[in-house]
Amino acid sequence: MYLSDLVVASCRSVRLLGVNLLFSDNRLHMVTSSHDPTETTDRAITVVLLDTDRERRDCQSYEEAIAVVKEELTPGTVAKIEDRDGEIVFTSNEMSIDAWEVEWRQQKRRLSVETEDHVCPYDNVGCIFDDLCVQCKMDAVQNSF
Repeated sequence: MYLSDLVVASCRSVRLLGVNLLFSDNRLHMVTSSHDPTETTDRAITVVLLDTDRERRDCQSYEEAIAVVKEELTPGTVAKIEDRDGEIVFTSNEMSIDAWEVEWRQQKRRLSVETEDHVCPYDNVGCIFDDLCVQCKMDAVQNSF
């Protein structure tokens, strides 16, 4: 990946010793071709703890936020995880943190894997190549004979 491929407003790029560096708003970003983050942000993932008062804890990752929720969650406490855009992505009174963590890891893994395109002939939006809808599963079984 080269910085010339990116369109970034008000940024300055430098290539130093084979590493692309991007400067913007007094911040330094490294653009790499590995799995390292290509950008950093000042916004944090926030854990909101509601018991007798409202406590907010900023976390740098979802792993850290999950650990905070597991550590601080008591029977009288409601915990929420707020993403970097300010949307609530987890609420402890709707789902257990362990179940949410499993689902989050599956979605993260699904996004990191190159997937083949699958268009459901039945227009089921939840039907994807590794989690087919019932109709597509039945078609696959019928086509295997």
